[in-house]
Amino acid sequence: MTDSTSARVKAASAKRQRLMAAAAQVLHRQGAERTTIADIARAADVPVGNVYYYFKTKDELIAAALAEHARHLGELTARLELLPDPRERLKGLVEAWVSQRDVAARWGCPTGTLATELDKRDEGGLDAEAGRVIRLLLDWAERQFRELGLPEPDGLALTLVGAYQGMSLLANALRDPEIMTREGARLLGWLDSLRGSPLRGSSGA
Repeated sequence: MTDSTSARVKAASAKRQRLMAAAAQVLHRQGAERTTIADIARAADVPVGNVYYYFKTKDELIAAALAEHARHLGELTARLELLPDPRERLKGLVEAWVSQRDVAARWGCPTGTLATELDKRDEGGLDAEAGRVIRLLLDWAERQFRELGLPEPDGLALTLVGAYQGMSLLANALRDPEIMTREGARLLGWLDSLRGSPLRGSSGA
């Protein structure tokens, strides 16, 4: 591959990534129905005509936005995995949620709000894709609870993620970011109160 070809490939990859990031941001703020391809192109600083080289339809951009949410979640959980204690990883997750309280109060949970909107569609299958992103979070949380040796780790993961969705929804509905702060503190206390038998020599897999 020549230097000029390599430069074009890198530029194309960077442009695609900009479009994915812009799609995730604009769809979070405006919702799927109100967002146009032109809105996303403008946010990414990409000519509208160029968008179709990377994404043929708005649904492809919505799928790309969901992939971007999954990527962000993967980056967050990878950082949390550096902590040796699964309880501290879970608490770090809650703290990350609370740090986004202003965003949640204005627009809600990025994936949760999009999943709710997509579920109202008659077709397309993107609601299942949104559910897959949420499932990634549930599975990660379940592994942490299992590593702590707690009973019914899948149920505890549902409780944790459900609490996050609930506090995000209420913070958004009431435009009150402090709901995230208060409920986050409750979740941290709840996590500290849980007692199990840590699995020796287990990674939680």
